[in-house]
Amino acid sequence: MKISIIIPILNEARRIPQLLEELKPLVQNNCEIIIVDGGSEDGSVEMIEHPGFIVERAGCGRARQMNVGAARATGTILLFLHADTQLPDTADLLVKQALSNNSLSCWGHFNVCIAGRPKMLRVVGFMMNIRSRVTNIATGDQAIFVKKTDFMAAGCFPEQLLMEDIELSKKLRIISRPTCINSYVITSGRRWEVYGVWRTIFLMWRLRWDYWRGIPASQLAGRYQ
Repeated sequence: MKISIIIPILNEARRIPQLLEELKPLVQNNCEIIIVDGGSEDGSVEMIEHPGFIVERAGCGRARQMNVGAARATGTILLFLHADTQLPDTADLLVKQALSNNSLSCWGHFNVCIAGRPKMLRVVGFMMNIRSRVTNIATGDQAIFVKKTDFMAAGCFPEQLLMEDIELSKKLRIISRPTCINSYVITSGRRWEVYGVWRTIFLMWRLRWDYWRGIPASQLAGRYQ
């Protein structure tokens, strides 16, 4: 099984050098790395032009960027990674084991840990992991992975401005329950620190509640930004 790791970016010049260093071992393990730019203006794309990394360009919008990357991918497994999230060292092996030929699941996600100074971020990450196990809904911060055939069968990511990960999870859980890898991905807590942990918690829950009530993602995206 070959893994294609798809990373949407937009103006991530400060993060790119460390991201590339984190991904080099996976390149050496024959993972395909596809970075899809959404119109960066800070030189991000030029920084990525190294052997082993494929650069694609798409219109702005994370869902659209990930779909473009998936269309380009040659792997049998797709792993969608946010630019500010770090995979564990053996991520490729863990994913292959999770989706082995005798597995009943066609998709899954990692546990997540939110990095940052506030101790409350550990609690937030813990609650995210519990919620995913109970609801079978994963978020992009948890590095969703899926067999490419099932991703295509589910219709790919809906090209909306927000909640595309929730919609994909809803479609995939009809096909099978997700596999949760107990190892952790580490995602940045910068948004939480800038805007305040409790303020961000309330915002996220309000957005999810409003989305559940039927408010379009296009209307919610402005509040998220």
